[in-house]
Amino acid sequence: MPRIGDSLQGKRVLVTQCEDFMGPALVRAFRDHGAEVTADARALARPGDVKAMLAEAGVVEILIANLAIRNPRTAFDKVSSEEWREVFAHLVDPLPHLFGGVLPGMIERGEGKIVVMGSASALRGMKKASTYSAARGAQVSYVRAIGTEVADKGVQVNLIAQNFVDNETYFPPEVQAMDAFKQRLQQEVPVQRLATQEEDALFAVFLASSEVNFFVGQSIPFSGGWVT
Repeated sequence: MPRIGDSLQGKRVLVTQCEDFMGPALVRAFRDHGAEVTADARALARPGDVKAMLAEAGVVEILIANLAIRNPRTAFDKVSSEEWREVFAHLVDPLPHLFGGVLPGMIERGEGKIVVMGSASALRGMKKASTYSAARGAQVSYVRAIGTEVADKGVQVNLIAQNFVDNETYFPPEVQAMDAFKQRLQQEVPVQRLATQEEDALFAVFLASSEVNFFVGQSIPFSGGWVT
């Protein structure tokens, strides 16, 4: 019986925003499974960044769309047009260009994987997170639509809806050290801890592996029970 991840040997994997959010752990995990990883550090919010990155990457058999921005904590009636535009520019606007750049080749080859590193904030209400949650929710809807559209072409597109995963973008050491945060973990997260980066990255490996081909357009919670 094949083992999950064996199929990644020699696969050309592109990890975006590789120095932020889950980027470093994802790069390590896919390289550990024998993939040829292109790790790009650009935030992709500027027009033309995606096109330049894809031109440099060449053939992409697996896309790990790791997109992140520090989430603003703004009451709904204080959200500015600038905040809304900036968050969507980082989290949503790159997706059509990323997908449009890699999907034609995947469809032509009859196989391919896209995994979007999303957020469970799209699946559960949070105070002072309307902009961020809306952008992450747009990712969920986009993945659902595109995933359904390309499923019969041998391509699977899915999203990991994560929260409470150890990473410096959203849970830096100074936040983790706060008593209020520790109390929040105890009260809100049934497993009462953060997930490790390795746990999350291995979930991405699972979804990207050719041994697993039955997930279509799904946004799968990975949040220790914060969303079930």
